Amino acid sequence: MDFIKQAFNVKHEFWRYLVGSLIIAIFAVIGQFPFAIAAMIKYVSNGGSIDAMDEQALMSVLEPNLNLFLLLLSFAFGFLGLIIVVKYLHNQTMKSVTTARKKIDWKRVLFAFLFWGVITSTMILIDYFASPESYVWNFELNRFLILLVVAVLLIPIQTSLEEYIFRGYLMQGFGMLAKNRWFPLIMTSVIFGGMHVFNPEVGKLGYGVMVYYIGTGLFLGILTLMDDGMELALGFHAANNLFGALLVSADWTVLQTHSVLKDVSEPGQGYGDIFIPVFVVFPILLVIFAKVYKWTNWKEKLFGTIEAPITEDYKVLD
Repeated sequence: MDFIKQAFNVKHEFWRYLVGSLIIAIFAVIGQFPFAIAAMIKYVSNGGSIDAMDEQALMSVLEPNLNLFLLLLSFAFGFLGLIIVVKYLHNQTMKSVTTARKKIDWKRVLFAFLFWGVITSTMILIDYFASPESYVWNFELNRFLILLVVAVLLIPIQTSLEEYIFRGYLMQGFGMLAKNRWFPLIMTSVIFGGMHVFNPEVGKLGYGVMVYYIGTGLFLGILTLMDDGMELALGFHAANNLFGALLVSADWTVLQTHSVLKDVSEPGQGYGDIFIPVFVVFPILLVIFAKVYKWTNWKEKLFGTIEAPITEDYKVLD
């Protein structure tokens, strides 16, 4: 049985996925309370007024490492909500939301993590040496070590929650609804992109950057469907966010960190930075993963129908 079809073995009425998504969101919102309370207390203690507090002030008032920790804490709450929903609302195991294999293939997770981590680090270094005027050295050992601990512990939780929701939970849910594969692939990618619409990057770069977010969701969805599991997507997403947070940040990005470098260039809507990853880099990566894991039958895995397994009705004959 393939990745999406596994949902036939559990409680898979679509209303459960709607209710489950709401429960996960409620847990995540509860997890935001510590950040909101700490930020407001700090802002008021600095002489500010809560009425005048905007999003930029909310995101910048706390020390960056504390800010990152409290921001990512909401994802830990959300992950707890996900586990509860999967177990009690669907009578499902986390393994079956993760992969169609007998057990989670951690070698796949590690391969995708290291592979994309090396590529990401290399691209950042190349850009640093090619355009040194765009960066300032931001490294402070003590602060970086704290960042390292926070990032290593919590960023994989953040990225894994997003993968479990979109490439796992909702991929199976929309598959049960539509009885095909292309609809859940498209829907989860669009919703994943839409979840990033309030990121400061969108305000700075414009709505064109949504092509990147939706395209990334599509890429991760294809990885999941072709590989019959989320392992590659889990590793890729964790590497993308973790190495980015550790190596380079900017004043206009969603994560403000004590990274090694700070990008001080003035961003424009550089279509190359948006379209090259989606239409050049990601297709090349798909070819590489396909070669490594010997993927075949692309048409069926991405566009095929999903049929419930046949259950035979045995009757006792007199």
